[in-house]
Amino acid sequence: MEIRLWEHDIPAFHAEAETPNSMSLFLRETDKQLPCVVVLPGGGYHFRAPHEGAPVASFFRENGMQAAVVDYRVAPNRHPAPLADVQRAIRILRAHAAEWMIDPEKIIICGFSAGGHLAGSSILLPDAYLPTDETDRFPARPNGAILCYPVISFCAEWGHVGSGKNLLGDCYETEAERFSLEKHVTEQTPPVFLWHTSDDASVNVKNTLYFAERLRECNVPFEAHIFPHGRHGLGMAPDAADIGTWPSLAAAWIKRTF
Repeated sequence: MEIRLWEHDIPAFHAEAETPNSMSLFLRETDKQLPCVVVLPGGGYHFRAPHEGAPVASFFRENGMQAAVVDYRVAPNRHPAPLADVQRAIRILRAHAAEWMIDPEKIIICGFSAGGHLAGSSILLPDAYLPTDETDRFPARPNGAILCYPVISFCAEWGHVGSGKNLLGDCYETEAERFSLEKHVTEQTPPVFLWHTSDDASVNVKNTLYFAERLRECNVPFEAHIFPHGRHGLGMAPDAADIGTWPSLAAAWIKRTF
């Protein structure tokens, strides 16, 4: 089922950029409210990779959860457009929690690569837009996050500059440090599950390692898996026996943590 995110005025609207304005729901029939995994495909804030969307949501639905995929805005849209879309999606899920059999206290964001940066932003950064209607009275912060080979930093040394430039545009030089997520971890950060491959040639594994260290310093519960070999953008990793265990590990983490 596909629904609209915004019914009227769209915050940070860019008339010359794609505005999908949609979220796809992957709901299972149940007699009790279940955790919901909200999936954000990667693509460097330039596109949304299909293999990191519906297949992931389908897995979590098949494993006893509700799920959704958000078609967040990408370049030439800039911040705050992508984060506004994700925060709106979470508010809609909470607003319809009873109808869609979602536990509003067990909403877990799951992002890949730049989608991982967006997922991290949703648990760390403040509201990206002003309220537009009654739906916006619901909280926008997820209860936990699954970050898959995530972009964490935009720094030139080990971050991902391309994602930063796509998100921030002309503001990259002055704003890159502010949107490097390792700087925003606090003791109030929700629990996090992370995975990466040690030889990822596109997004340095240091993004995950440094973020995990910041979580440890702030006493935030986390689980991290570093696989020895694997290219960037594996998604569900169906052809890699070791890495392909991550969805089951993440599902177990959700059931154990929430």
